[in-house]
Amino acid sequence: MEIKTEDYRIWYEPDISTIFLQGFLRLDGMEAYKPVMDLAINALERSPLHLTLNLRELEFLNSSGISMLSMFVVKVRQKGDVEMTLEGSDKILWQTKSLKNLQRLMPSLTLILS
Repeated sequence: MEIKTEDYRIWYEPDISTIFLQGFLRLDGMEAYKPVMDLAINALERSPLHLTLNLRELEFLNSSGISMLSMFVVKVRQKGDVEMTLEGSDKILWQTKSLKNLQRLMPSLTLILS
């Protein structure tokens, strides 16, 4: 599974149960993020015990994208039996500010900023 444009790349690696997001994601509204959400939900269904979201190379995510991530984290929490790790970069400002809020939505979420 992969979504690729000039600005960003999103893909899932089932061998390591990891979704990778790279580049600049500034899609226009929640409807535009539907393919991204579909990829994430498909990955969630294929990763029954643990799922990692690697955002270390996602340099920009607009507010619609942050909302989409929040909705996905809530879906993972509602599933109830999946452990989730979120990997981000402490050098990317939006991540240091926004990713900690996702832990509030899912307290069991493991957040790694490096």
